[in-house]
Amino acid sequence: MTVGAWTLLSRIMGFARDIFIARMLGAGPVAEAFWVAFALPNMFRRFFAEGAFNMAFVPLYAKKLEADDDADAFARDAFSGLFVVLLIFSALGMIGMPVLVWAMASGFAGDMRFELAVFYGRIAFPYILLISLAALISGLLNANRRYLAAAAAPVFLNVVFILALALVVVLDWDTAPDIGQTLAWSVPLGGIAQLGLVYAAAWRAGHKLTLRRPRLTPDLKHLAVIAAPAALAGGVVQINLLVGRQVASFTEGAIVWLSMADRLYQLPLGVVGIAIGIVLLPELSRQLRANDPQGAQQSFSRATELALLFTLPSAVALTVAATPIIRVLFEGQAFTAFDTAQTALALQIYALGLPAFVLQKTLQPLYFAREDTKTPLRYALVSLLVNACVAIGLSYAIGYVAAAWGTTLAAWVMVVLLLRGRRTMGPSAKLDSRFHARLIRICAASFLMGLGVWAVQTLLAPFFMMPGISVLVLLGLVLSGMGMFALTGQILGAYQLSELRAALRRSSPVAHEGL
Repeated sequence: MTVGAWTLLSRIMGFARDIFIARMLGAGPVAEAFWVAFALPNMFRRFFAEGAFNMAFVPLYAKKLEADDDADAFARDAFSGLFVVLLIFSALGMIGMPVLVWAMASGFAGDMRFELAVFYGRIAFPYILLISLAALISGLLNANRRYLAAAAAPVFLNVVFILALALVVVLDWDTAPDIGQTLAWSVPLGGIAQLGLVYAAAWRAGHKLTLRRPRLTPDLKHLAVIAAPAALAGGVVQINLLVGRQVASFTEGAIVWLSMADRLYQLPLGVVGIAIGIVLLPELSRQLRANDPQGAQQSFSRATELALLFTLPSAVALTVAATPIIRVLFEGQAFTAFDTAQTALALQIYALGLPAFVLQKTLQPLYFAREDTKTPLRYALVSLLVNACVAIGLSYAIGYVAAAWGTTLAAWVMVVLLLRGRRTMGPSAKLDSRFHARLIRICAASFLMGLGVWAVQTLLAPFFMMPGISVLVLLGLVLSGMGMFALTGQILGAYQLSELRAALRRSSPVAHEGL
C-alpha cells in the first residue's frame, strides 16, 4: 500500500505532465524526438538498475542482513562500482548518441526529428547514472523494509517536469523546439532530485554510502556473476521495446501514440505489479534464507492474488473505455481526433497484455530470490523472438499496431514459461487452493464490470465531447466501474474486505517508519 500509493501519485502527476506535453506538442516532430530521447536513458536504466543489478543486489544484500554480515559494506562496494561503470557508460552514450538514436528510431534518419533527438538525448542521457544509483539505494531501503522514500522518489521527477512546463507558460516560450529543450533538461534535474531524496533517507537511517575506490571483492564477483544473466535478460526486454519503436518510427506520429498508450497501461502496472514485485523480492529472499517454504508460498500466492484482483478489472476497463479515456485526457490543440483513435487502438492491445505484464512481476522474484538469473534470461530470449517475429512480420500488414501486438504476445509467452519453470522449485513456488478459487471469481466479476462500463459509456457518449464537463463525465465512468467491481466482487467472493483490512493491520510498522 505504501509503494502503491506513492506510485499512484507519481503516475497521476505523470498524466498531468503528458497531458501538457500532448497539448503543447501534439504528435509532431519535436514530441517524437523528445520521447525517443527520454526513452534512451530509461531503456538502459532498466538494463542496469531494476532489470539487472538490483535483481541480483537485493537477494545478496538481504542474505547478509539476515546473517548480520556487514551488509552496508557490501552496499558501499556495489555503489562505488556502479558509479564508475555508469559514469564511463554515460560519457560514451553522449558521444555515440547519433548511433543510439538511429538504433532506436532509424525512421527518423534524413529529417529534423533525428537531429533533435540527438540533441535532446545528449542532455537527458546522464539521467541513467543518477537513476541507477537511486535504484540501488532504493533496493537497500526496501530490503530494510523502508519503502516510503524509494516509492516517493518518482514523484520528484514529475514535479520537476511540471515546474518546467509551468516555466514555459510563464516565460511564453511558445516555440516547439524551446519546449522540447526545456523538457530534455528536466530529465537530469529530476534525476538529481530522486537520487538526493533516497540518499538522504538512507543516510538518516544509518546507511552511509560514501564513494570509495572500487574493489573487486569476492562478494562483488559473486554479484557480477548473478547480475550478468539478469543484465542480458534486461537487455532482451529493452530490445523488445527497441523493436517496437523501430516499427513505429516509420509511421509519422506513431511513437507518440504508443507512448501515450504506454503511459495509461503503466498506471495499473506500476501501482499494482511493480509495487508488489518490489516488496515481494526481499520478502521471499528472507523467507527462503530462513527455510520457511510455507511462508514463501503464502507470500507468493497472496501477492499474485492481490495483483490480479486489481489488474484484471483494469485490463477490462482500459479495453472497453479506451477511446473516451484518450479523448478526455489528451485530445485538444495539437493532439487531434485522429491521434485519439490511433492511441486508443494501441491502448486496447496493450490492455490485453496487462495481466501478463503484472504476473511477470510476481513470478520473476521466485527465480531472483533463489539467485537464479539464468532461467529468466532463457525465457526472455524466447519472448524476444516472438516479439520480433510479430512486430516486424505484421508491420507490413497492420502498421504500427504490430509493435503493440508483439509486446503483448511476447509478455504472455514469458508468463507461460515462468509458470512452467517454477515446477521444480517445490511447494514454496506453488499457488495455493485459495488462489485458484479466487481467480475464477475475479474473472467473473471483471467480466460483469466490463459489461456495466460499456453500458454506462454508451449512455454518456455525447457528454465526452463537451470540454466543460468531459473530465467530470470520465471521472463518473471510472467511479461507476470501480463501484460495479467492488459490488460484484464482494457478491461473488472475489475478495473479502475483512481480509484486506486484516492484512493492513498485520503490516510491519518498520515499513512505515520514517523515510
